[in-house]
Amino acid sequence: MKAIGIILAGGNNKMMKELSNKRAIAAMPVAGSYRSIDFALSNMSNSKIQKVAVITQYNARSLNEHLSSSKWWDFGRKQGGLFVFTPTITADSSYWYRGTADSLYQNLQFLKSSHEPYVVIASGDGIYKLDYGKVLEYHIEKKADITMVVKKLEDRSEINRFGVVSMTEEGRVTEIDEKPLETNLSTVSTGIYIIRRRLLIELIEKAAEDRHDFVRDILVRYKNLKKIYAYKLDTYWSNISTVNSYYKTNMDFLKKDVRNYFFKQYPDIYTKVEDLPPAKYNFGAEVRNSLVSSGCIVNGCVENSVLFKKIYIGNNSVVKNCIILNDAYIGDNSYLENCIVESGSTIKANSRYVGEGDP
Repeated sequence: MKAIGIILAGGNNKMMKELSNKRAIAAMPVAGSYRSIDFALSNMSNSKIQKVAVITQYNARSLNEHLSSSKWWDFGRKQGGLFVFTPTITADSSYWYRGTADSLYQNLQFLKSSHEPYVVIASGDGIYKLDYGKVLEYHIEKKADITMVVKKLEDRSEINRFGVVSMTEEGRVTEIDEKPLETNLSTVSTGIYIIRRRLLIELIEKAAEDRHDFVRDILVRYKNLKKIYAYKLDTYWSNISTVNSYYKTNMDFLKKDVRNYFFKQYPDIYTKVEDLPPAKYNFGAEVRNSLVSSGCIVNGCVENSVLFKKIYIGNNSVVKNCIILNDAYIGDNSYLENCIVESGSTIKANSRYVGEGDP
């Protein structure tokens, strides 16, 4: 594919609460064995994009560790490869990234030294499958300056955390409203864009002095000056940047059709693999409609839950409608319902935690 990839994975927001205290949102565990960024990286690899940059900033240690070897996504190659860019102090700049456009500006040399004519920009917190090659074909067919991937949301409860768009029947974007307080629109931007590399360099350089956000300071400002088209995504897509959406997305993987779509249908989603023994179910264990990952030891009852790697469930314990992150220990005779348990946590024996309403 005649494009380079850029994954924006540096941001943070307070809507993840304590979950993002330890890690970047792009490093959040998803579906038992994956990290959020694996989906964007796998889509890049499956779309035959050979050169990908990941821009990290906030709480990047675990994300950088996850990306330490590029072979898992087939980026271990002589030409191209996987690049990780964190903010650096230079003679010209002593700033952290002040926004998405600024993060691109501070790494402009990556764009200038590349030779591919197009750039695919994606965020690190989307859970989806997409052939970027089809979006590029659409982009060329429409003679667009910028193409953004959009999705119609059935659930409007969290629509105000996205940019909403309106468009003509031909797909030309006429209005972009970034995170509106109220709106009648239900089509949102997924944070995936295709743009010609030279045009991106030009727009980033123009915005550099005092404008730092890619959406507000480039897309919204140029919506009438440049031809922006929308590519409609009609398959599964979710953004995990709130506690509620993170919980719901993981629970979606307990549905057979979602599991089959991601795990059994081509192309695959790849991740860094650890050498762990298979899950062990001791006498007395009961597991119903749950994802249980490698390295787990289950002695109690697990129902409608997602267990990540290396989790111990004690004797006579009940785990119901829960997400248990890596390396957690659940003591004997405990009862957990509607909870998200942070990685490395210890739940003492005879404990009882029941979440009410939103997790």
